[in-house]
Amino acid sequence: MPSFSSYFFIILLCFFFLLDTAFSGDPFVYFDWTVSYTTLSPLGVKQQLGLECPGYLALGWMVVRRWCLLAVIGINKQFPGPVLNVTTNWNVVVNVKNDLDEPLLLTWNGVQHRKDTWQDGVSGTNCPIPAGWNWTYEFQVKDQIGSFFYFPSLNFQRASGGYGGIIINNRPVIPVPFGLPDGDVAIFLSDWYTKSHKDLRKDVENGIDLGVPDGVLINGFGPYRYDDTLVPNGITYQIINVEPGKTYRIRVHNVGISTSLNFRIQNHNLLLVETEGSYTVQQNYTNMDIHVGQSYSFLVTMDQNASTDYYIVASPRFVNSSWTKATGVAILHYSNSQGPASGPLPSLSDQDDPSFSINQARSIRWNVSAGAARPNPQGSFRYGDITVTDVYVIVNRPPELINGKWRTTLNGISYLPPSTPLTLAQQFKILGVYKLDFPNRLMNRPSKVDVSLINGTYRGFMEIIFQNNDTTVQSYHLDGYAFFVVGMDFGVWTENSRSTYNKWDGVARCTTQVFPGAWTAILVSLDNAGIWNLRAENLNSWYLGQEVYLQVVNPENDSNENSLPDNAIYCGLLSSLQK
Repeated sequence: MPSFSSYFFIILLCFFFLLDTAFSGDPFVYFDWTVSYTTLSPLGVKQQLGLECPGYLALGWMVVRRWCLLAVIGINKQFPGPVLNVTTNWNVVVNVKNDLDEPLLLTWNGVQHRKDTWQDGVSGTNCPIPAGWNWTYEFQVKDQIGSFFYFPSLNFQRASGGYGGIIINNRPVIPVPFGLPDGDVAIFLSDWYTKSHKDLRKDVENGIDLGVPDGVLINGFGPYRYDDTLVPNGITYQIINVEPGKTYRIRVHNVGISTSLNFRIQNHNLLLVETEGSYTVQQNYTNMDIHVGQSYSFLVTMDQNASTDYYIVASPRFVNSSWTKATGVAILHYSNSQGPASGPLPSLSDQDDPSFSINQARSIRWNVSAGAARPNPQGSFRYGDITVTDVYVIVNRPPELINGKWRTTLNGISYLPPSTPLTLAQQFKILGVYKLDFPNRLMNRPSKVDVSLINGTYRGFMEIIFQNNDTTVQSYHLDGYAFFVVGMDFGVWTENSRSTYNKWDGVARCTTQVFPGAWTAILVSLDNAGIWNLRAENLNSWYLGQEVYLQVVNPENDSNENSLPDNAIYCGLLSSLQK
């Protein structure tokens, strides 16, 4: 029979447990960011800000070149911006000061904002932050781990920068399915134009193709001079310093405009371990195709003899020889390196075709036995056993003229953002701002501009098939969720295509590629109430209307759903409410 002291000790333990529960919670972290133009020349050529100015100016008897004001978008004068390094369930508070000359929103690519669509930072959820104003985002990285990034979501601004990384670490009680790396390195890849984002968006509006990028940046830097005929002298390049024998986690993000990029490190294997919040089956790759908006984590061991430095390469995919100059090159430098990198870049040989790329994408699989944000294995969610409730076959098209303007469409509808965000229209029950009539198939009718939403069923299970009728790879991203990539192939999707689906370990992520003349199928569990953006990540497609919003309404009153924030900005039909 237990003694009185034993009972007392048990009661005391319970008391301290309750005390800890009552006075502890998920931590808050605070950031102060100023988003502004900063003068940089990533490719050795001054970056245009997009002010109106002629190319030449007469000064007496001389005619001289006239330079515009030149800049990229930085955060706290950094380009790329600061990394948000947080842990599962932490609360993140980011005060954003807009020092640009146009409205701004930041969106958090891959952060699900559970039950809090108000923090998503896209035109359908938030009024823009006017120039000179500040606004504070406050969100929780609930039940998530992994590698993501943020960027400005309006007005083609991502083409001028404004992006940075997001790292969500495992809680200490959840084991990571690999050993602790010796270092953590973020790499941002971007196709880059010396034209400003303002000039680029004008070109897109006028039906002018973006053309060949002026270069590809790695962490905001231009290429190492690997070839004197292709790379001019005087360009600053990225050097990543490492120690021999050490293993580093390298998180790679394609934050660019519209170019699929192949990433590789000369003579080093890339052990894939995670993509966009899911631990993967661990496989070695010599290179990886990373499409616009995608993020990957690799473990890379420094196991070479360091006779020289090594090339880090990001080269465009599925393009012709005129794109050769648009290759990003950085340097991997061992502390005991015996000399600079030289010679040709590591080639893709016979791997430079879409068939190789689609097979590589299919090889990326979910690690069903690993825990992630929660202790139960990822595979305990058996998505292949769930009955599908809604099916949408979403077909894109190349840009076309609609009412005299160049537009892109999904299922024949080009989305035009209303002046009043969808969330505010829903909150204040304003009629006529949007319609819940987005078709689940391409309709036999002329394309049109509209504000048409997908009406999702709360806790339904939706199948979405993206059919790419364009001539380039397109990436599609869904805010608020991770979806399962269950199939992709060339040709036209049919009902029989379901026989090829991966119903067991298709990877869960938030951005997927769709090859030209091909389809990709995803499954998504609609358990996160809100209005969520489904968009093309390729900026030229997105800017011209290739997006739709998915409305998911919880029919029950859920006290855990976040309400309209006190600091909400009002615009459009609700401008009079702005204090």
